[in-house]
Amino acid sequence: MINKRLLVKNLLAHNDENSFYDKKRYIAIGEREGKAKFLKHVCALANSNPRNNSFVVVGVEDEDNKIVGVDFFDDSKIQNLVNAYLDNPPLISYENIPFPHLPEGKVVGLVTITSNGKVCALRRNIWKYYGGTVYFREGSISLPKADGIELKDINSKVVATIEQHARNNIELTLDGVIDFMNNRHKDLESDYKVFKEQFVVCWAGKKKTVKGETYYYRVDIELINEQVKLFYSNLDEVTISYDDHSFKTIEFVQLGLGKKQKYYPLEEVVINFKDNGKYQIQSELVFSPPEYDKKTLHHIFNANNSLLFKIEKNIALNPSEKEDLNHLSDTYLISYLNGFEEAKTKLEKGRKLVKENFPEVYDSFKEALRIIRKVKYN
Repeated sequence: MINKRLLVKNLLAHNDENSFYDKKRYIAIGEREGKAKFLKHVCALANSNPRNNSFVVVGVEDEDNKIVGVDFFDDSKIQNLVNAYLDNPPLISYENIPFPHLPEGKVVGLVTITSNGKVCALRRNIWKYYGGTVYFREGSISLPKADGIELKDINSKVVATIEQHARNNIELTLDGVIDFMNNRHKDLESDYKVFKEQFVVCWAGKKKTVKGETYYYRVDIELINEQVKLFYSNLDEVTISYDDHSFKTIEFVQLGLGKKQKYYPLEEVVINFKDNGKYQIQSELVFSPPEYDKKTLHHIFNANNSLLFKIEKNIALNPSEKEDLNHLSDTYLISYLNGFEEAKTKLEKGRKLVKENFPEVYDSFKEALRIIRKVKYN
């Protein structure tokens, strides 16, 4: 098993950006331009490495390789995005790698791209890139190639060496478990489970029991062997169950108008561990959003827009409006789920505005956009 934190360190320490490795301060996958650039780089790295993995490290300063981190990113359907826009799409994963010095909730993103051995190309137009274009890496740049298209294996030995140097060991695993339970989450209830005598999953959170069911909130779940954060949220709640072969979570989100709040199951994730040292993660969206009367939602949507306008113009909010601000992201989310497409744009705008002026509600905007992304990619 590869320790992904060691892998990131090895990539940063021994390599400038090249034909199998790229680094980014962040990727704006929720925006059209950011999504297009991400897909271009995925296409180029897949074509430049038909026989080995290639990587994008996210959350690193370009000039000095300083690890600054990014927000936890839920990648559950990023493969669907790649499949929708690329012909002969590679297998892709986005993993969240914790580093001890980063603030709570910040991680390094590791994108791993595995070619299927065929020429990858953009399937359709996106931003200023044209459908049918084939990209390759030339040094640190992803460039289109119109003729002489041939997949060449030139990096397999180098990548194999880097991955070998990032192999896990007992010391790293034990240190990871102790750090998770005794240092990072000493204020929470924490536990661990060993699967197939090889894999160690740790989880921490605050417990509450409702009608005989135990829920966790402020949840952090990590696959210690690979230093991969599997789930993180300060807001949503999950149930956790496991047997000797698998570990399952069901994530719940709280939605509603005013005081009429209800928990809705959002996604079920099952990790199946195998005897051969491998594992498989399967996720299923189980979300049925609440439906509301359109006239009521029109009224709420317009009131939300007025509140957002006041925030944008730095107009003081009265006590009632400050209370409404706490529900602004939720009601925009409900509006979007009931057919108000513009609500997503309002959420993105609102996230930027409240980050500076009302940081206490910033996380709720990020969570709402995360749910929209899940629903959209499904």
